[in-house]
Amino acid sequence: MTLTWIHESNPHWDDDKVRIVGGAGGGVFDARYAALAAGESVPGEWWRVEDDGRVVGYGWLDVVWGDAEILLATHVEARGQGVGTFILEHLEHEARKRGLNRLYNTVRPKHPDRAAVSAWLEGKGFRGSEDGSLFRVVPPRD
Repeated sequence: MTLTWIHESNPHWDDDKVRIVGGAGGGVFDARYAALAAGESVPGEWWRVEDDGRVVGYGWLDVVWGDAEILLATHVEARGQGVGTFILEHLEHEARKRGLNRLYNTVRPKHPDRAAVSAWLEGKGFRGSEDGSLFRVVPPRD
């Protein structure tokens, strides 16, 4: 597997986002994604992850009060192959370049794999908070 990290300069709702983000099932991502029409602009900064030209995942970052809210989405067929770790490492790098303090992600209460996803993030150094968000400090630049 050879993964590439590609910034989307004008992110919009397209077939690959529908397949990976929209197809994730209820409770995984914000419900507003289900209401998007093809070609509609999407908020925040998006990167797609490709393996030999096929989109296998997405990373999303939005700056909130000096922190980086992040989203990771991996196609079901690519799970367990390091795509999520690849996305997380690259999102951390993007946050560091911007001088942001922390990464955070919210695993929604109705997420069907909430415990497993939370445990995976905790294994990557994230710590939970009282509102269900998981945070990790962005390490200083090398």
